[in-house]
Amino acid sequence: MPNQGQPTRAAYLQAGGKSTRMGENKAFLDFRSQTLLARALETLRQVCVDVTIVGDPKIFSVFGPTIADIFSGCGPLGGIHAALNHSKAELNLMLAVDMPFVSADLLKFLLDKASETTDLVTIPRASRGLQPLCAVYRPVFASIAERALKAGNFKIDATFADIPMHVIAEQEVVSAGFSAANFFNLNTPDDRRAAGDLIP
Repeated sequence: MPNQGQPTRAAYLQAGGKSTRMGENKAFLDFRSQTLLARALETLRQVCVDVTIVGDPKIFSVFGPTIADIFSGCGPLGGIHAALNHSKAELNLMLAVDMPFVSADLLKFLLDKASETTDLVTIPRASRGLQPLCAVYRPVFASIAERALKAGNFKIDATFADIPMHVIAEQEVVSAGFSAANFFNLNTPDDRRAAGDLIP
């Protein structure tokens, strides 16, 4: 729970992807004796009391509060938009279900950094670039996402032009004790096999 005077916080697990490259629903992949879904929810619940799944309620509501995309079939940007429209919190942590090495400590680090700024997005940079699905968003970003979605522009990075953002440099992420391996995501069976050798 935030202390008095701290921004309110909520967490959203983005679980609504089609998983076409994996060939099966990634949320239910077994990884180190847990599904990716269970692993991510356990991690998020260590840092936020208010955790909501963004996905098909028919599939996910048995696992906790669940909301569907308002703009369906528009990818992760649609999920972020739905989350921000649902949220009453000032700081909204977004996490993709397919990032099994994101730790509670990393999420606490991001939320603490977000609480130090009024920028709309607080986002870490890793070796593969910005990490929009392991980042913190303020509610105003919902209107920016909605304009992009209505225009048919579904790339998250494209919405970042000309908005106040706090980018956490890769070196700062590393200095805080994290690494690129923490942001590894499982998109394909090859990724799943490669992840087995990672110990972030």
